[in-house]
Amino acid sequence: MPADVTTEYLLLATAIMFLVTFGLRSLVFLAFGGGRKPPQVILYIGGVISPAIIAALIVYCFRNTTLLSRPHGLPELLATATCVLLHLWKRNPLISIIVSTIVYMILVQRVF
Repeated sequence: MPADVTTEYLLLATAIMFLVTFGLRSLVFLAFGGGRKPPQVILYIGGVISPAIIAALIVYCFRNTTLLSRPHGLPELLATATCVLLHLWKRNPLISIIVSTIVYMILVQRVF
């Protein structure tokens, strides 16, 4: 840590981040609380944002995969298959992500 960063600075930065995050998350409840129905466009965005983020993550994860040289993308493909199969079986995104990440790290560090 640089010498000019103090404990007070870190506590203040953390407090500001907390207040901004809390405020932004509270805004939704203030805008749509009290039993009011959100506009149709908000409901649409809420329905498509998760698949869009997953698609972006898949592209990001496979962007540097080399299929023409060893290990030919096998760690990525095996970890992805693990994630998909676990999610279909358990329907728990957290377990799927954690286990497939562990599988990928083991494959990259120990096998390939």
